[in-house]
Amino acid sequence: MDAAENKRILQQVFAGLAEGDPRPLVQALAEDFCWVITGNTKWSRRYEGKQTVLDELFARLRERIVGRIKTRAHRFIAEDDSVVVLARGDNLTVAGKRYDNDYCYVCRLRDGKLIELIEYFDTELVREALGDPAVPLAAG
Repeated sequence: MDAAENKRILQQVFAGLAEGDPRPLVQALAEDFCWVITGNTKWSRRYEGKQTVLDELFARLRERIVGRIKTRAHRFIAEDDSVVVLARGDNLTVAGKRYDNDYCYVCRLRDGKLIELIEYFDTELVREALGDPAVPLAAG
């Protein structure tokens, strides 16, 4: 796949995410996909493998967000197998806090599938709005 095709794939993924539809993203993930959350928050780490991302990242996010998680992309920059996506969240936590983080996603694709996503974001907002993913909401 060339840069233009990779960019088109990410545009489709984020069109879904803007409406709260994660299916295009999940369908685009390779089985060996890796999501890297940067920084030093309790969420920050490498989530290795599609199933790990679904179970340990997405499931915990869904527990903390009211309704469907929405992320709206406003810029895509593509070169070779990489696409950089600038985006902003539009979410409310179950605790009533806004979680409208600004993101820079650096994505790598192979054969039309996402194999890596590195997420850069406001770490303080994550701490404040999402807390510790290991602490169940009823306890925390």
